[in-house]
Amino acid sequence: MKVDATLSGKVGDWDAGREAEDAGYDALWLSEVKHDPFPMLAVVATRTERVALGTAIALAFARNPMSMAVLANDLQLYSGGRFILGVGSQIKPHITKRFSMPWSAPADRMREYLLAVRAIWASWATGEPLRFLGEHYTHTLMTPFFDPGPNPHGNPPIILAGVGPRMTRVAGEVADGFFVHGFTTELYLREHSVPGLLEGRKAAGHDDLDGFQVSGLPFVVTGETDEQWATAHAAVRKQIAFYGSTPAYWPVLEAHGWDDLGPELNLLSKRGEWDEMGRRISDEVLDAFAVVAPPDQVAAGVLARYGDLFTRCGLYAPYPLPDEFWLPVVRELQAAGCS
Repeated sequence: MKVDATLSGKVGDWDAGREAEDAGYDALWLSEVKHDPFPMLAVVATRTERVALGTAIALAFARNPMSMAVLANDLQLYSGGRFILGVGSQIKPHITKRFSMPWSAPADRMREYLLAVRAIWASWATGEPLRFLGEHYTHTLMTPFFDPGPNPHGNPPIILAGVGPRMTRVAGEVADGFFVHGFTTELYLREHSVPGLLEGRKAAGHDDLDGFQVSGLPFVVTGETDEQWATAHAAVRKQIAFYGSTPAYWPVLEAHGWDDLGPELNLLSKRGEWDEMGRRISDEVLDAFAVVAPPDQVAAGVLARYGDLFTRCGLYAPYPLPDEFWLPVVRELQAAGCS
C-alpha cells in the first residue's frame, strides 16, 4: 500500500513537501479549498525528486476541459512525470454561486468532461485535428500556435472522487482511479462503491479493478495523552457532522439506517450550530467512519477494514499532532504490501 501525505497550500509548504519526501511518503496531495493547488504543486515539483504530486481534488466544473488539460499537462512536465490529476465535482451551490459556472447532470457532465480532456491530450500527442462534440462541451479548434505537442512523460493518470452511485460508475469507466471520500464507511464502500466501480469498469471492457487505483482517506482518532484523545474525538466528530449535513452525502448515512441524522445536521448547519453538530455524532457513527485506536494499533485498524481494497492511503486526522507521530503508522502500512 502506498501512503500519502497532504499539503496545506500555505506559503512555505514547499519545505513540508521536501520533508515529506525525505520521510518516505509516496505522494503529496493538495486540495482546492483556500488555495489553487496547481501553483503550489509546481513549486513543490522543483524541490522534490521522487514523490508523486497530485490534486485531491481540483474542482473540475470550476474550469473548462481545455483549461484543465493545459494545467495537468504543465504539471506533468514540471514534475518530470510525477503528477496525478485528481478531480471532483463539488456540489451545486459552490459551482453556481461561488464560481458562477453551469451545473447540470453532474455524473454525465463529468464523464463527458474527462473524455474531453483525454481528447485534447490525444490531439496534442498525435497531431490529429481536435474534434470533440458533446452535449456539455465542444472542442474543435487546436492550432499549432497553442499546441504544446506530445508530453515526453505521457499523460498523467486521472483519479475521480465520488460518493453517489452514478459518479462512482463514471470513475470506473473513464478514470484511472477513484478517490474514496473520507465520509465513507467500510459498509458503504463494499456494498455500494465497489459494485459501482466494477460496473463502470465492465462498461470500459475490464473484468476487475486490476490496474485501477483506489485511494482511501479514512478518518483516524488517536493520541497518546488524554488531551490529544479529547481533541481528536471532537475534531473528527465535527468533520463527520459537517459532511453529514450535505444532502449529497446522505446515501452513506442511509446505508446504515441513519436516515434522520442528515436532515438534523443540515438544520443545525443552517443555524450555525457547528459545535452542537459534532455532539450529535454518536460513538456508533464515529466508529463506522473512523479508525479509533491507540497509535500502535492505527495501521492494523486501517488494514483490517481496507487492506484488500486500497492501493494507496492517506490518514484523515483534522487535529494537530507532530509529523513524526505518524511515521510508525506510515511504515507499517507501507510494509503491509496489500493490494
